[in-house]
Amino acid sequence: MEQLAKNLLSLRSAKRLSRDVVSKAIGISAKTYERYEKNERNPDAPVLVKLADFYGVTLDQLAGRAPLPDQES
Repeated sequence: MEQLAKNLLSLRSAKRLSRDVVSKAIGISAKTYERYEKNERNPDAPVLVKLADFYGVTLDQLAGRAPLPDQES
């Protein structure tokens, strides 16, 4: 899920957050989150839901099936 990895990086960068902050907020290790962003590992369904909720996007947007909202900060 290459688009998921790109979207995770894009969303995190737009919010100017560290991997550590995001990983703690959703209850996973920073290394695991890094692997998601590098497309080395795919999150399971409960983690996908937590990520979508954290970033305020839909699962379709997160997975690249729909465009991400404009990232104005």
